[in-house]
Amino acid sequence: MVKLVKKDAPAEADFLPDVLRIADIAASFKAIDLVAYDVRGLTLIADCLLFATVKNEPQLKAVVNGVKDGLKVVGVNPLHVEGALSGGWVIVDYGTIIVHVFRDSTREFYDLDGLWGDAPAVDLHLNPEDVH
Repeated sequence: MVKLVKKDAPAEADFLPDVLRIADIAASFKAIDLVAYDVRGLTLIADCLLFATVKNEPQLKAVVNGVKDGLKVVGVNPLHVEGALSGGWVIVDYGTIIVHVFRDSTREFYDLDGLWGDAPAVDLHLNPEDVH
């Protein structure tokens, strides 16, 4: 595997305050299996990927809208939102952070955790029951 290294990549994760905020919001809407990966140096698409699982379409909508509204309050707006509630997977792109909210079967099928699982995990400071 070829590793891409960003020139002058900061040692500190600039994305950390926002990813912690996103994880906290998602957990408040009862999203489960919250996991974030620090993918700096592995890809140019983002610095952090956050994955969350929900049980149904209404919860998917609530988590996505909650994240968007919660970050808008602090002046952070998504660059793009992709996916359909009925498709079981919505991506909210904040540039340095890409949030993936999945229905459980969709997350299992695409197994992005397996793809990015070698990347360093980000400590989301959540209760253990919020992570798995």
